[in-house]
Amino acid sequence: MEQYKKEFIEFMVDCGVLRFGDFITKSGRKTPFFVNTGFYRTGSQLRRLGQYYARAIADSFGLDFDLLFGPAYKGIPLSVAASMAISELYGKDIKYCSNRKEVKDHGDTGILLGSPISDGDRVIIIEDVTTAGTSISETMPILKAQGKVEPVGLIVSVDRMERGQTSKSALSEIEEKYNIKTSAIVTMQEVVAHLYNKPYKGRVVIDDTLKAAIDEYYREYGAR
Repeated sequence: MEQYKKEFIEFMVDCGVLRFGDFITKSGRKTPFFVNTGFYRTGSQLRRLGQYYARAIADSFGLDFDLLFGPAYKGIPLSVAASMAISELYGKDIKYCSNRKEVKDHGDTGILLGSPISDGDRVIIIEDVTTAGTSISETMPILKAQGKVEPVGLIVSVDRMERGQTSKSALSEIEEKYNIKTSAIVTMQEVVAHLYNKPYKGRVVIDDTLKAAIDEYYREYGAR
């Protein structure tokens, strides 16, 4: 596993973004782990988050694209932070854009904020976590309405590696439905491999009991 992935896993733990316990997902599944990017709350945290996204984007997609699109609302700071980090780390000036939930009819009108989207733009969509693909189904029509746009990929922070609408993972379903590549900074498999029975800051984050609960969750909801 690349060093930045290990650092990102520990970063999520430090920020309280990656949590373990008893949670209910939006889809109604009882899960022993939860990822909430709303807990990135400071400038330094967002700067580091953008850098992790930038490294993952460069590794998975390269830098031959034009625009990062972050669906509202959580995708808005992600698109800003990652575009800044790409400029800082790689010297590539990438446009960023997000959508508004409501169309603005005065001043800077329309549904978009940030950069306009132009014909021929190659777009990577940036999100926090995708479990059912709902956000991407709302995002694609927005992009297509802007002209001859080429969505080339989707990057998320964590691949939960669980079933979407079928026996396949949500990311695999998105790849097949929209013919785009998907990737994540880390997968839950990598998270478990890095934290299981390994002390971190004086404690074991994933012990045998928690590992058993995670394994049971994947026996029921894991992608095939």
